[in-house]
Amino acid sequence: MAAKSDGAPVSLRNEIPPECPSRSDPRPAQRRPAEQRYSLPDCCWTLCALLVFFSDGASDLWLAADYYLRSDYWCFALTLVFVIVPSVVVQVLSFRWFAYDFAETVESGTAAAAVVAASGAEESDFSTKGSGERGAGRTAAAGVLPGPGTGGGARGCCRVFIWLFQAIIHIFQLAQVWRYVHALYLGVQSRWHRDPERRHYFWRMMFESADISMLRLLESFLKSAPQLVLQLSIMIQASQVLPLQGLSASASLMSLAWMIASYQKVLRDSRDDKLPMTYKAVIVQILWHLFTIGARTLAFALFASVFQLYFGIFIVAHWCIMTFWIIQGETDFCMSKWEEIIYNMMVGIVYVFCWFSVREGRTRCRMLIYSLTVFVENVALTAAWYLYRGSRTSDFYAVIMVCVVASSYALGTFFMFVYYCLLHPDGPVSGWGYIVEKEVPVESLVSPASSLPPDLVSSPPRTLQRTKGSDREQGPGVDGDVFQVRPPRGAQAPVTPLTPRTEGPVIRIDLPRKKYPAWDAHFIDRRLRKTILVLESAAPVTPRIQYRCLGTPKEVMEYETTV
Repeated sequence: MAAKSDGAPVSLRNEIPPECPSRSDPRPAQRRPAEQRYSLPDCCWTLCALLVFFSDGASDLWLAADYYLRSDYWCFALTLVFVIVPSVVVQVLSFRWFAYDFAETVESGTAAAAVVAASGAEESDFSTKGSGERGAGRTAAAGVLPGPGTGGGARGCCRVFIWLFQAIIHIFQLAQVWRYVHALYLGVQSRWHRDPERRHYFWRMMFESADISMLRLLESFLKSAPQLVLQLSIMIQASQVLPLQGLSASASLMSLAWMIASYQKVLRDSRDDKLPMTYKAVIVQILWHLFTIGARTLAFALFASVFQLYFGIFIVAHWCIMTFWIIQGETDFCMSKWEEIIYNMMVGIVYVFCWFSVREGRTRCRMLIYSLTVFVENVALTAAWYLYRGSRTSDFYAVIMVCVVASSYALGTFFMFVYYCLLHPDGPVSGWGYIVEKEVPVESLVSPASSLPPDLVSSPPRTLQRTKGSDREQGPGVDGDVFQVRPPRGAQAPVTPLTPRTEGPVIRIDLPRKKYPAWDAHFIDRRLRKTILVLESAAPVTPRIQYRCLGTPKEVMEYETTV
């Protein structure tokens, strides 16, 4: 990290920049809790996630061993491949993240002193503007993390031990377990400590939760999804269900449904411009995906048991079409073009099995198109199997399988409507009108804690400051910290000027804020993440994160700490 030291800190602007759009849509008085701390349900949720992970992996390995003992080497090989290959991919990615987060920086002392001095000011402004010109973006938190030769022999031995420990963890394919345990530890520490330690632990817990949710979602659709189709196909071809096969298939299905719902919950928890998802909503979403994915994979297995070659062609064609559809939608998830393409290809795999929102805005039309496509495909695949099934399959058994596919998909659709009509965090959806939602301009954000500039994000995530008495007495005309119903089209809403707060440090990121359902840049860009943790631990007051407004003109010269 580099810091300019030829000026004094500059306070925040006293008025909203003209290029930043102001809030103009009135919303109902629906507040996010002022202090959302790590709770007992959060701890239980992490423990249940560990249980789902272990049950999925252990049942697959147990089944592979059973195939080997039965001398069914072909099923043994396929089952083992779908366990080992995805796990290795996830371990490599996880270790790469750890190596970057823990890597020693080459700069020292000067930047750390500048950061601490600047953060000690009551009105400070840290910025990422111009980081590319000075090359500071290649290192984060430089000087604050121990550099080479600065920690002595004891610190060097400690770092070597941590590297060795993490290497062993990843070699034994336990990176997910370690990250779950670490997130649990950080959450408990944030519960036990008070500010400023509490918010620092909470920051780190949210970052760890984001990492594990992304890793587990990737692993689920690389391992659990094909494993589920494989075991169902084996059971249909053999016309019998072994206990271990049923256990493995059930664990894989639960892992898929669990990780989609868990990913959505962590994503919403990480963003201040979205209300958090309740655990009732998460459970209903699990049931939604459990039944829809179950119907989808059963239709796949029925078709694959008769048409192996055509099933492969169908999967590849569906994946290509979905990937092209996603790319055409111009998603904004990653920090580079090639990473975005790889991400779109991975989401294309998810779209083979279930719906996954990747774009901001009203998704009803896109979801309707996808749901109709999946429904037609399920009907076609099941009908093809029913017409061309083998002679060993009785009519009664065939009718039962068709009814299971239809009823499972119907149940999944029912729970989807329950989620959107009753339990959606933004409010219920009724007909094709508007939805009660907390939606703000993409690149701007007003914190529920107080009237901030629209591109400010309160820190840490989900931890918002309490409303002061003076704020409550401002009246409805300037109440910028409530969530209200978007008015019908054509209605004119009053535009109320916002007076930003000027106290406390602000971390200014010279990037437009990513649109939901993408992660914020400081969650996926590890350089930003490392720097924010350093600034947050050094600042006596909780810093706020400010993203650049789209179309911002050239900014004035000011004191800045550069990422």
